[in-house]
Amino acid sequence: MNAHLEQLSPRPLWRHFRTLCNTPRPSGHEAALVATLERWADGQGLAHDRDAFGNLRLRKPATPGHEQAPGVILQGHLDMVAQANADHPHDFTRDPIETRVGDDGWLHARHTTLGADNGLGVAAALAILEDDALVHGPLEALFTLEEESSMGGALHLAEGWLEGRVLLNLDSEDRGQVYIGCAGGADVNVDAQLPTAPPATGEQALTLSLTGLSGGHSGIDIHKGRGNANRLLVRVLRALEPLGARLVDYHGGTLRNALPREAFATLLLPDDVLEQAWARVASLETELRTELAGVDEGLSLALEPREEAPAEALTVQASQRLVRALHAAPYGVERMSVEVPGVVETSNNLGVVSLEVGRFHLCALVRSLRDSATADIADRFRALFELIGAETRVENAYPGWTPNPDSPLLARFRRLHQERLGSDPEVKVIHAGLECGILGGKYPQLDMISFGPLIRGAHSPDERVELDSVEEFWTLLRALVEDLATE
Repeated sequence: MNAHLEQLSPRPLWRHFRTLCNTPRPSGHEAALVATLERWADGQGLAHDRDAFGNLRLRKPATPGHEQAPGVILQGHLDMVAQANADHPHDFTRDPIETRVGDDGWLHARHTTLGADNGLGVAAALAILEDDALVHGPLEALFTLEEESSMGGALHLAEGWLEGRVLLNLDSEDRGQVYIGCAGGADVNVDAQLPTAPPATGEQALTLSLTGLSGGHSGIDIHKGRGNANRLLVRVLRALEPLGARLVDYHGGTLRNALPREAFATLLLPDDVLEQAWARVASLETELRTELAGVDEGLSLALEPREEAPAEALTVQASQRLVRALHAAPYGVERMSVEVPGVVETSNNLGVVSLEVGRFHLCALVRSLRDSATADIADRFRALFELIGAETRVENAYPGWTPNPDSPLLARFRRLHQERLGSDPEVKVIHAGLECGILGGKYPQLDMISFGPLIRGAHSPDERVELDSVEEFWTLLRALVEDLATE
């Protein structure tokens, strides 16, 4: 599978990316890939070990005569976001990613996420390790687990394990840019058992669906005005509330760090209001399409009869309370940064919402450059959902990465970027949650930057990478590793 990748340049990098595409690796299922990389390391004569959480480290000694150069850590995460179009069955724990080269000069996947985030960073690190023509100091490649689901690998990384003094995070997604800071964040999980009752005489079961949104990365794309299926479907449910709608079940979004592209609900409505309900849904579809024009053009909203009657649905009061709480829940950009103009300071994403047999669950991902703002939004969720008797837990909190504009590593990168590409890179702070903040907390001596090729549509089936930018990324990475060996 994906043999065409090995014809792309730089060949060593794309050969490794082919291995990653052919080895299923959604968050929590990285074991097969870890074993594959360990076998590869054995074949290369590279030392390897894991910490207690399972994070993988590969090591290569310095080129003779460069043993005193600062140790360089090449860092990326092994897992990928698992998102597929609804009409494309794909088992991310078993099926490889099928890739294609478009006429537009970009690499795409067929109906799924591509895994360029962070597969290309991992592939680049592996290609550096096997490059015997490269002059380098001591090298470590650190591959973390479960970054996309919880930052678990970084949060549980062993302390006193890494030896390098410089860390190159290869998980950024913009050409001509280098990152020196990022947001921290936390998962906000809300759970409740809500009262139910059997269908009443004269109630009709219907399926309400909202599909066709673009989705995207909940950090990088949160400010772009794209639709969130959970927010929009709840808005429709709110409009149906006066007609006596009762929720049976709800399923919206699959990952807390991906903007939900689709949401589905089953509800009960009295027979005598069905015509009004269909009219309201048709009107709302037009209204929402108008609001999203130029940003998210594919929205589709449908209300259809369901043949099978459910055994239970939320009571009228419980359904109203839940819909109202979801309608009032914080969402989207909360504040833009004053210190870093143009960068989102605080946001949150209603990533996953579900209801099944009265059991309600919500998972939102809050991001901020300020830990106090993260805590405040989490507390607002708690205060709101306590009103319907729900329990709120804040989990997997991770710190942000404080920018250091005087970093010697940054100065070196900027010089090389000018020498090799003839331009100065933009120095940026990103609203997404890179692992650097967590790693810096455990290893405060590290000098760090983050850079990578141009990736768009991350965390959605529209994910793609610009081929020319991969060549450029490889040129810079190789030059930086070699330049550091001369220190």
